[in-house]
Amino acid sequence: MPGTFDNSNDDRREGSKFGRFMSRYFPSICLLLLVVVCVSLVIATVSSIRDIINHGPTNGIQLESQPGSSTGSTDSTGSTCGTENTAPTDPVTPPVTGDLKELLDQAEFIAKGYDYAKAISMLQSYTGYENEPSITAKIAEYTTLDSQLVSYPDLDSITHIFFHSLIVDTDRAFDGDEDSSGYNLYMATISEFNAIIQEMYNRGYVLVSPYDIAYETTDANGNPNFVYGDIRLPAGKKPFLLSQDDVNYYGYMVGGGDGKNETPVYPSTKGDGFASKIIIGEDGFPTCEYMDAQGNVHVGDYDLVPLLEKFIQEHPDFSYHGARAMLGVTGYEGVLGYRTKPSYANTIGQEAWQKEVDQAKAVADCLKAHGWLLVSHSYGHPAYGNLTASRVEADSQKWEDTCQYIIGETDIILYPHGSDINGPGKYTMDNGKFKALYDDGYRYFFNVDSAVAWIQVGSNYFRGGRRNIDGFRMYHQPEKLADLFDVSKIFDPARPTPVPTI
Repeated sequence: MPGTFDNSNDDRREGSKFGRFMSRYFPSICLLLLVVVCVSLVIATVSSIRDIINHGPTNGIQLESQPGSSTGSTDSTGSTCGTENTAPTDPVTPPVTGDLKELLDQAEFIAKGYDYAKAISMLQSYTGYENEPSITAKIAEYTTLDSQLVSYPDLDSITHIFFHSLIVDTDRAFDGDEDSSGYNLYMATISEFNAIIQEMYNRGYVLVSPYDIAYETTDANGNPNFVYGDIRLPAGKKPFLLSQDDVNYYGYMVGGGDGKNETPVYPSTKGDGFASKIIIGEDGFPTCEYMDAQGNVHVGDYDLVPLLEKFIQEHPDFSYHGARAMLGVTGYEGVLGYRTKPSYANTIGQEAWQKEVDQAKAVADCLKAHGWLLVSHSYGHPAYGNLTASRVEADSQKWEDTCQYIIGETDIILYPHGSDINGPGKYTMDNGKFKALYDDGYRYFFNVDSAVAWIQVGSNYFRGGRRNIDGFRMYHQPEKLADLFDVSKIFDPARPTPVPTI
């Protein structure tokens, strides 16, 4: 009809367009809506977790409180009145371990020996030590202790004691044979030595080195000149020197034979109850071998070296700046218990002899590394006071040829038999014996004297007396040892009495 609009075809056309649109875009629209819903859920979940962490759960589940956190308090309505999480006000310092602990232990051991400057220097070698409380506290402590030390006022009054080899088995040493009287006169037992050292420690004695008392320097003109040192100890402490003669373990002591000639004598059941040699222990410290009466070989504290070393490890304040004793060796059988006399190679063979030499060198190095001083006691043990200058020189040269290449150079000599080369007057180059020994490099000379102390410092040498600690002195002259210990408390009841006289 004219004037009438027929929309049926238009509707069909619009419907067709919508259908085509939906068929084309509906899957994409659905996917987009799904993404929006998922993102919303994730955001809501994260928000809930954050609320639980910050304020605690609201559904009755309790979270385990963490160190240093604050869970706050809750009011009567159940609402949370918490505070913000805070770090601990006093953080726990982790324990000192590893290399740092080892460094602190080493410094402490050195400090116990009154060498605070060295201990502080060690600690300051640690990178970043300024920010390490365990180090700075120790540096402050050592600085204070060092300021409290006082210089020992009279270095000439320092006493010097010495021992021979210590008796391990008194039954074997004092069995009545031809050597028994000599052992009773000149030796001390292990029990006596231990008691003596303990008593001296209790009385405040501290072992020092002769180099601490006086040392060689040069004057303005470049000439050698001896000057006194400065020994700084806590008030009341008393320095002393210590040495041991004949650290050789001779054949007659350990094997019942004479090794002075060309045949070495090794340890056997014929020995008289002494250690047979110094060796290097499994811990790296020097120790001793000992053969018992049944022929069993033991390793342990069977002479002065390991006994004193062990005591110092337990009482580091008994040793000033790491001082140890002087060990005097002769050369006519070998050193330190090793049969190193060169002519022995003709008897036992070059290879066996070289093995003895190599072992002795290793032990000597070990001893020196731990602070022991290896020194001359002559080659053949003659009384130097009775010899001509040429014979003194010849014996000194023999010692160099047989001992020096093993134990190293030394400037200390312990006179055999305590026999000095001069009267109490000072040494001069007019004394041929002194000149020979001086030219051989010796600067420290020690005789034997019963005086509490005798020290003489010349322009180019140091000279001192030594007190023998043995059966003779303890039995016949105990009053001359009263400043060191009470003889009645340390005298070994296994020692035969009366002790012979010299």
